[in-house]
Amino acid sequence: MTAASIDLNADLGEGFGRWTLTDDEQLLSVVTSANVACGFHAGDASTMRRVCELASARGVRVGAQVSYRDLAGFGRRAMDVPPDELAAEVAYQIGALEVFARAAGTRVAYVKPHGALYNRIVHDEDQARAVVDGVLLADASLPVLGLPGSRFLEVAGKAGLPVVTEAFADRAYTPGGTLVPRGTEGAVIPDPEAVAERSLGIARFGTVTAHDGQQIPVRARSLCLHGDTPGAVGLAARVRARLEAAGVRVEAFA
Repeated sequence: MTAASIDLNADLGEGFGRWTLTDDEQLLSVVTSANVACGFHAGDASTMRRVCELASARGVRVGAQVSYRDLAGFGRRAMDVPPDELAAEVAYQIGALEVFARAAGTRVAYVKPHGALYNRIVHDEDQARAVVDGVLLADASLPVLGLPGSRFLEVAGKAGLPVVTEAFADRAYTPGGTLVPRGTEGAVIPDPEAVAERSLGIARFGTVTAHDGQQIPVRARSLCLHGDTPGAVGLAARVRARLEAAGVRVEAFA
């Protein structure tokens, strides 16, 4: 089964103060959706404003990448946050980014959780519901990105939020369709050619090779590449070129 089109998203704005991580300007020349850090795992007011301006100028969709409040751990440490507090913090992050998006002539067009929060809500229904409640508080029309089969997308769909399934070309999968945890050997795919081929397999056939060699189904409308991966710009460009050469349109999800 060949996908007529697929969205290409990347995590951007992941700096803070004088420290920078992602090559935002160059990545925005390749991707169609930008997951912008909202200050909880990375990012600050100046960075959010700059990335929104760059994205708007290039016609790239702006998304709020919400996280646990964990600057020191880059949002990748497990945390236990009361549901009411988490919902409020999710809404707070979306609202902060929306100010800069509107000032740049665009708007927050979707929400994607980050790191430990993203992985937690694959299985944890209470935390998933808290994130959904936060999105509803901010804007009940916002689509959310998440892992196919996750509790998060299930809860979001029941709440009336548009859901967008997402796959990762540069991350290893378990046979159950979840991501191999970071810190595990082979969790990140470093070979650009392998990432490009995996991207094409996801887009055209809806499958990916799990870490044990099995072919597993991965139905995705959006494909993520991590902006903090070494050589992320070249990797993203290679993936996009491979997709387009195979007749797959790279465009933001509807």
